[in-house]
Amino acid sequence: MAAIRELATITSKGQITLPKLIRQALGVDYGDKVAFDLRGSQVIVSRADEAPHEDPAIGSFLALLKADSRSGQNLSGLPDELVQAILTNLNQPVDLGADIEGDVSL
Repeated sequence: MAAIRELATITSKGQITLPKLIRQALGVDYGDKVAFDLRGSQVIVSRADEAPHEDPAIGSFLALLKADSRSGQNLSGLPDELVQAILTNLNQPVDLGADIEGDVSL
């Protein structure tokens, strides 16, 4: 691909408009996602993959929680109602993006 250099102005809100030639080169349009990667003092702009970012720490934590739940470990400090709900739903598919129903207090 031939080198393309375009300039964009940062607004007071820290926003920029990707120049038309850049959008065309990336194959992105209204509503598409782009990724910004900082490498040293350079910012690399690329078309974002459709797959959501997976946080390895969250994945590891959820795997540990699942293993503990299956074995019954580390559940003794939780309310009995919650322990029963966890054990009842161990093998049910979970949609982590679904809205939480009911009251939640942390």
